[in-house]
Amino acid sequence: MEKQNKNQIWRCGSFYTVAFLILHGFDLVGVEPSSNPKRSIFVLKDSPERQELLQAFNFAEENSQSVLVDFRRAVSVIKSLKEKLYQEK
Repeated sequence: MEKQNKNQIWRCGSFYTVAFLILHGFDLVGVEPSSNPKRSIFVLKDSPERQELLQAFNFAEENSQSVLVDFRRAVSVIKSLKEKLYQEK
């Protein structure tokens, strides 16, 4: 996972981490190419809640309220991210 905290922007190469953060209110700014042609970097507006959300995403108990999301919204976010990936290529 690639990170940068310059000007309230955060970069990440993990697709599902980004989907989770978007489901929790983060805004996608764009998609950038990576040095690996098979990967991309997602650019998000950063937030003070990011660290806490990432902690929950990676280490919360199964069925913890902090990681539960509406599945229909998750499907929509995943489809949208995939569309942006294909537009960027």
